[in-house]
Amino acid sequence: MMVGDNSISNTAQDNVLQEQVDEHKAAKGKLFGTFDGVFTPTLLTILGVIMYLREGWIVGNAGLLGAWLIILISCSITFLTGLSLSSITTNIRIGAGGAFSIISQSLGLEVGGSIGIPLYLAQALAVAMYIFGFRTGWQWIFPDHPAILIDLGVFAALFIVAYISASLAFRIQYVIMAIIAGSLISIFWTLYSVPAQQPIMWWGTFPGSPENMFTGIGFWALFAVFFPAATGIMAGANMSGELKNPRKSIPLGTMSAIVLSTVIYLLLAYWLIRSATPDELVSNYTIMIERAAWTPIVLAGLLGATFSSALSSIVGAPRILQALGDHRILPKSNWFSTRTQSGEPRNSIVFTGAIVLIALMLRDLNSIAPLITMFFLLAYAMINVVVFMEQSLNLVSFRPLFRIPRAVSFLGATGCLFVMFTINSTFSLVAVVVVVSIHSVLLRKHLKAPFGDVRSGLFVALAEWAAKKVNELTVSRERAWRANILVPVEDPQELRGMFNLIRDVSYPKGFIKILGLTGRVEDKELYTRLPDITRSFQDEGVFSSWTIIDVPSFEDNLIAGMEALAGSFFRPNIILLTPPLSEQREEDTRILVQKALQNGIGVVIYAAHPKSGLGRHKSINLWINDKSPDWEISMDLGNMDLAILIGYKLKRKWTASMNLITAVGDEDQKRKAGEYIKTLAELARLPNVNTYALEGSIEGILPEVPQAALNIFNLTTEPDFEFIRKMVELTGSSCLFTLDSGEENALA
Repeated sequence: MMVGDNSISNTAQDNVLQEQVDEHKAAKGKLFGTFDGVFTPTLLTILGVIMYLREGWIVGNAGLLGAWLIILISCSITFLTGLSLSSITTNIRIGAGGAFSIISQSLGLEVGGSIGIPLYLAQALAVAMYIFGFRTGWQWIFPDHPAILIDLGVFAALFIVAYISASLAFRIQYVIMAIIAGSLISIFWTLYSVPAQQPIMWWGTFPGSPENMFTGIGFWALFAVFFPAATGIMAGANMSGELKNPRKSIPLGTMSAIVLSTVIYLLLAYWLIRSATPDELVSNYTIMIERAAWTPIVLAGLLGATFSSALSSIVGAPRILQALGDHRILPKSNWFSTRTQSGEPRNSIVFTGAIVLIALMLRDLNSIAPLITMFFLLAYAMINVVVFMEQSLNLVSFRPLFRIPRAVSFLGATGCLFVMFTINSTFSLVAVVVVVSIHSVLLRKHLKAPFGDVRSGLFVALAEWAAKKVNELTVSRERAWRANILVPVEDPQELRGMFNLIRDVSYPKGFIKILGLTGRVEDKELYTRLPDITRSFQDEGVFSSWTIIDVPSFEDNLIAGMEALAGSFFRPNIILLTPPLSEQREEDTRILVQKALQNGIGVVIYAAHPKSGLGRHKSINLWINDKSPDWEISMDLGNMDLAILIGYKLKRKWTASMNLITAVGDEDQKRKAGEYIKTLAELARLPNVNTYALEGSIEGILPEVPQAALNIFNLTTEPDFEFIRKMVELTGSSCLFTLDSGEENALA
C-alpha cells in the first residue's frame, strides 16, 4: 500500500542540511566561542543603566528583603527561560536569528516570523533607548553638551563599529567589561575600606519617588521598573548563526551570565542598604556613583553599560533581519539576506541604522518603551511554550542533550505572561494584537520552510486525544456526521466528470480518500496523477489524501481498501461507485455493496448523463420512498437519510432549488403522502422546497415533475442496474443512488 505524503522529500532535506554544514565550515574563521560570542554580550546587556541608577531607589523603597524578592522573581523568570533556551538549542541545528530560528523550527515560519519581526523592531528601537541612557550619564558629567550632538555622536560610533564587523564589536566589549568590573570593585571596596554604618532596613515603607512627590508606590510598580534589568538574555542567542558551537555556547554562556548577574544584583542591594539611609536611596538616583571608592570608574561603567547594551543590540538586530530575509518572510528579502564574503549582513545593518536614526530624531521613546519590553517578553514566553510543547508531545525527535523538567518551561511561560500584564496590560494586549496580525499576513504567504516542525505532531496528538474521547462515548454519532468519501479510481481520467460533485458533497468539513486500484492503467500513471488530484481537492478547501492498493482483482482491491480503512478513526462513511459496464462487474459491485454495509459504509452510485452531465446546478429532485399505507413518520426514515443529507449539502452548495417527490399507487394515498413529505421537509430542516405527491409509477409520473440537474433515488441492498440506467435515460439528467449505512440520521 502506498500513501500520499505532502512533506518535503528526504533528498531536499539532505541538501539543506549539507548546505548548512558547508556554510558553517566555510565561515570557520569568523565564528565566535562561548565567552566572546555569548557570555560577554549577554552579561553586558543585563548589567545596564538600571543597575547604576535605579537599584538604589528600589532598595530604598522596598528594603533589603523586598529588593531581594524583586530581584529573585525577575531573575527567576529569565533563569527559567534560559533553561528552556538551553534545552532547545541542544536539540536543534539552530540557524541565524536566535529566537526566530528556535520558534520557526518548532512552530513554523509563520509563528517564528510573527515573533521575529516585532522582536527585530524592539531590538532596533532599544538601541535608541540605550543611546538616550548614555546621554543621561554623559550630561551628568558634561551638562552643557547638546543632547542631539551626543546622541548622533554615539550613534555614529555604534554604527561604524557594527558595520565594520562583529569581531570589532566584541573586542570593544572586552574593554567595557573590564571597566564595569572595575566599577564594581570600586563599589564593593568601600565595604572594607569604610565600615558600614547604616542599619539594615529589611522591609521598606515604599515612599515613592521625587517625580511623584513621595506619595507612595506599590511592590509590583517597583518590580515593573526593575524587571527590564533582568532581560537581555537573547544577546548571545541572536548571534547563533556565527557561533562555532551554538549547542554548547548558548546554554553555557547564557546561563553563566544570568547566574553571575543575579549574584551581582543581590550583592549590590546589600551594599546599598549598608551604605546609605533609605531617604538617601529614594531621593538620590546617583548614590551608587557618589558612595563608590573611585567615582570616575563608576561613571565610566555607567557609560560603558549603556554603550555595550546598544552595541549588542545594533549587532544582534541585523542578524534577526537577515534571518527573516533568508526565509523570504519580508518584502525585498533577497536584499536583506545578502551578506559579505566575511559574513557581515551589511544591508541589514544599514536598514537597522536607518530605523535607529529615525527613532533618535523622534527624541522621546518613553511612550513606546513598554511595548519594546512586551515584544522581548513575548519572545521569551514563546521559547518556553516551544519547549513545553516539545516535552508534552513526547516525540522521538525531541531528545535534547540538556534536559529540564516540564515544570520549568511551564513556569517560564506563565511567568513571562504574568510579568507582561503586571508591567502594562494595555501594551501587552497591543503586542499580542501585533503578533497575531503579522501571523495572519504570513499565513497568506504560504511560506516554504527548509525544515520540518512540530505542528503536525501537535495536531496528531490532539487527534489522538480526540479519538480516545470519541471512542469512550457510547452514544450515537449521528449529529457529528459528515461526508467522508472513499473514491475508488482505476483510471484517473474517470474523475474529471465527478470532481465537482465529490468536492461539493464533502465540502466543507468532510474529507476525500482516493483509493487507487491497479490493473487498468500503468502503475506509474496512478502514482503521478493521484497526488495532483489530491492537491486539487485541497486547493478547493477539502481535506484529501490518496492510497494505492495493489492486489489481483477489482473486487479484492476495493474490499481490501475498505477493510483497511474501516478501522481508522477518520474512516470513510460513503463509498462512491459508478454503474458497472459488464455482468461480471455487476456481480462484483453487488458483493462490494454488501461488504460496505458490513463495514458501516454507505453507498452512493453516481450515474452521469452522457450529454447533460450536471447541467447548471439550478435544481435537485429528491425522490422519497413509498410509505404506504400508513405514511407515518419516525426517526427511522427507511434508507432515506443519506439521500436527504447529500441533497441538502448540494442544495446549499449550489444555491439550488429542491423538489421532494414521491409516487403513490392510488388516489387515496396522495393526501397522506403530501402531508408526509411536507412534515419530512420541516423536520429535516430543508428550507424552501417544493413537494410533489403524484399517482403512478416513477416512470409514469416523470413528465409531471420539474426537470432537474440531478435526481437522487434510493438504492436497494441488491442494486438493480437496469433501473439505474433507465432513470438516467428517462430523466435526461445525471442521477445519484444512495444506500444508508445506518449511521446517518437526517432528523438528528
